Amino acid sequence: LSVEEALAGFSEPSVILIAAFFVIGEGLVRTGVAYRVGEWLVRHAGKSEMRLLVLLMVSVALLGSVMSSTAVVAIFIPVVLSMAERIGSTSGRLMMPLAFAGLMSGMLTLVGTPPNLVVNSELVRAGHAGFGFFDFTPMGLIVLVLGVGYMLVARRWLADSQAPQPQHGRRRRRLRELAQDYELLERARRVMVAQGSPMIGKTLGELALRSRYGANVIAIERQRPLGRVMLTTSANREIAANDILLVDFTHGLDELEHFLRDMRLQDRWFRNN
Repeated sequence: LSVEEALAGFSEPSVILIAAFFVIGEGLVRTGVAYRVGEWLVRHAGKSEMRLLVLLMVSVALLGSVMSSTAVVAIFIPVVLSMAERIGSTSGRLMMPLAFAGLMSGMLTLVGTPPNLVVNSELVRAGHAGFGFFDFTPMGLIVLVLGVGYMLVARRWLADSQAPQPQHGRRRRRLRELAQDYELLERARRVMVAQGSPMIGKTLGELALRSRYGANVIAIERQRPLGRVMLTTSANREIAANDILLVDFTHGLDELEHFLRDMRLQDRWFRNN
């Protein structure tokens, strides 16, 4: 087997298309397009399980038609779990439609799934005209519409319709609880990074708050589409507007006021519940 013969397969159009397919998918993830679709779904689904199911399946199918369906499903899993809890539905009633939509996405475009590219390559090799990018779309849309309709009817048998029991063990910890664990309630402050703060866009390492003000940032809460999340602190952690910081402050009251004023921070007192 010569070197030319060994490498001949890499010149196949289907191989090049599959490689380009991964580039497109990674680009959609890195530019945030895929995540923005998830945020849009959260905003428009409301409390309706039916609306959520339809929007979910259509969104996943459209995204999966131009990028890896596995990656799309992975992106939407936390969205679906959170939305299921919000509307009082079991996750099983939405997770299976999510998986089916990922499968049906391969029927919408030429690059939707590798088998489409393989078939197209063999057609061209045999001297026939290959498929166009959207030649699969008419049939794929019919299958998608039928699939959505079927899931709307069959979802009642997917899982018990009762709302899942709250999982107290997995409840998100709050800054007050963190301060209690470290016995910092007497000296720790909960502050919000206001718009225009010089901290925005800088890392904790660059700010050097401990050496300048005696302030040690223990935890950060940041608003996300599905609620606030707790972020770990490190020298490379970048501060964003509206972040809530748990700060262990060891200096006097005058230095504290100086720190809040210089950094344009707004005091946020701990809640009792």
